Amino acid sequence: MENIVTNFKHVDYLWDEKKADEIGDNQVELFLYRSNILGSDLRITNYGGGNTSCKTIEKDPLTNEDVEVMWVKGSGGDIGTLTRRGIAGLYTNRLRDLKNVYGGLEDEDRMVGLFNHCIYDLDSKAPSIDTPLHGLLPFPHIDHLHPDALIAVAAAENSEQVTKEIWGDTMGWVPWQRPGFDLGLQLEKCLAENPGIRGIVLGSHGLFTWGQTSYECYMNSLEVIEMASEYIEEKIKENGNVFGGQKIASLPKKERFEKASQIMPLLRGLCSSENRMIGHFSDTDVVMEYINSNDLKRLAPMGTSCPDHFLRTKIQPLILELDKDEDLSNSDEILNKLEPAFEAYRQEYVDYYNLCKRDNSPAMRDPNPVIIIYPGVGMFSFAKNKQTARVANEFYINAINVMRGAEAITSYTSLPRQEAFDIEYWLLEEAKLQRMPKELPLSRKVALVTGAGGGIGKAIADKLALQGANVVLTDIVEDRLIEANKTYKRDISTYAICDVTKNKSIADAYKKACVEFGGVDIVVHSAGLAISKPLEETTEKDWDTLQNILVKGQFELVKQSVEIMRKQGLGGDFISIASKNGLVSGPNNVAYGTAKASQQHMVRLLAAELGKDKIRVNTVNPDGVIVGSKIWEGDWAEGRAKAYGISVEELPTHYAKRNLLNEIIYPEDIANGVFSLVGVLDKTTGNIINVDGGMANAFVR
Repeated sequence: MENIVTNFKHVDYLWDEKKADEIGDNQVELFLYRSNILGSDLRITNYGGGNTSCKTIEKDPLTNEDVEVMWVKGSGGDIGTLTRRGIAGLYTNRLRDLKNVYGGLEDEDRMVGLFNHCIYDLDSKAPSIDTPLHGLLPFPHIDHLHPDALIAVAAAENSEQVTKEIWGDTMGWVPWQRPGFDLGLQLEKCLAENPGIRGIVLGSHGLFTWGQTSYECYMNSLEVIEMASEYIEEKIKENGNVFGGQKIASLPKKERFEKASQIMPLLRGLCSSENRMIGHFSDTDVVMEYINSNDLKRLAPMGTSCPDHFLRTKIQPLILELDKDEDLSNSDEILNKLEPAFEAYRQEYVDYYNLCKRDNSPAMRDPNPVIIIYPGVGMFSFAKNKQTARVANEFYINAINVMRGAEAITSYTSLPRQEAFDIEYWLLEEAKLQRMPKELPLSRKVALVTGAGGGIGKAIADKLALQGANVVLTDIVEDRLIEANKTYKRDISTYAICDVTKNKSIADAYKKACVEFGGVDIVVHSAGLAISKPLEETTEKDWDTLQNILVKGQFELVKQSVEIMRKQGLGGDFISIASKNGLVSGPNNVAYGTAKASQQHMVRLLAAELGKDKIRVNTVNPDGVIVGSKIWEGDWAEGRAKAYGISVEELPTHYAKRNLLNEIIYPEDIANGVFSLVGVLDKTTGNIINVDGGMANAFVR
């Protein structure tokens, strides 16, 4: 490898020779390694996009003879995260024998079922539609990728001519065709007519490259992508303006964030007319260059070119006719401006469906936009969960890069609407959607939890996330938040420092929730502290501290959350974590008990007021949550022990013995109480759930 050039400008060279040496001669593991490093560079291929393979010689378990087996990424996988469980192993010869029974383009769907008759490895993932594209080519290692630069070449007018200009006779080219068995035959034919080529450009689609070894294949892919990228870079330099130059200037970064936080709940509500959606926001330099350009309104309606792009982003985005300096404070006024645009977009999608549908087409899907563009501010995407919304955003950024490159080369071309429709409503794609697992109870919802740096708050956030919600963790200690946030997978959570005694701090936390996820559906006020003192020792400061955190904090949290929930028009939930002490008269507890009682009655008052908005307000009353609860780490435990005439060490047993079930109450038990109110009891409001093991003197009736 010493003489091989590995310095690339437009792609990352990530091959680790030491890692490869550790893998040794295991060709399947080398193919997985190659796939993972290719998939880690979004300029090479998006999440879920592309396909990679290798071929090995194995023993046939029935004949004990040597047979060639092709290992290929299975249906629905992602090369960046591909593992052994995500690939399919097929007899190569059997796959090629399917040529004998292939009945032409009308036979494509049946062929996918026949792939299963070619399975060698019984633990295989379901083979994808791209399987024959790899199987009908003879090379041991093959990459099928969707690099921005290559799709720009593939989507450019005169793409075949441009391909020859860049690579001469070393690359083949085939015109656009929907993936399937026949496209595999076209690749085979292209290779036969052009022996010695290093790869093939698929019109409006992507790239095929190959090699005798995994490393040779990897290097071939990088070199081909680099050549296309350099060609485009030179063309952009020659042409000067990108996208016809800038039409408007971007707002400053901070102002873009403010605008996004204000408008996202409105957009989310409009996008959720059929199904509740989660949002994502992007205002990178690439995005802003495109959405602020003179060519935006010419290019955006054309739609994307690569099938992987528009399957994720819909055929085209919605461009908002709002001035970047628009005052968004009057949400009703802005909603009146936005609603006609959304209605027009939905109607255009209905027309597209009706014009292109076939006799056996699946029913029309949600007609709302996935990508929404606000010139001067940024780009929004909305989908069923954060990952899907983020990935849709990334795919559209790839589409932007493709448009830039194609426009620099000659001019950008997109797929005809009928071709796009036939992929979007492909019966095989519909079958894949029908196989998706059932969504969790809190999927598509966003929960903000105060005091979530640990203890009860963190347990509540964990439970809500486990049941499908996105969670916004808030606390006053950032170190706790950082550690707590690390416990979740990507696209599940975010955090915001939030002091509930300060209105601006609360507002900033809600802004973070809106920009990260689109809005908020569930708010749980778990932040708090406890002070246990006799009346004569209770100071004005003690009183004010408890009132400010527990009562005033709750008031402001509700007030600001209701503003967002009303913008969304999707209802919502507010849960107050109060205490048994708000119902029971106990010793040395006047300030804390009064504050908790105030929280409880505020809930009843708010439930009565907010029912018309479908905003439900309920209370969970813990008692004796000692293990894992932050408020028991300091003076509170000593105060309660003193009040009962026992030691601190005896408190857990004391509290367990005094409830009817003789049970120790844990933070997770409080979390279960919260979940019951937001995930099960969806027609309950103004209610109190006691999670205390049964305290007769705290019974509400």
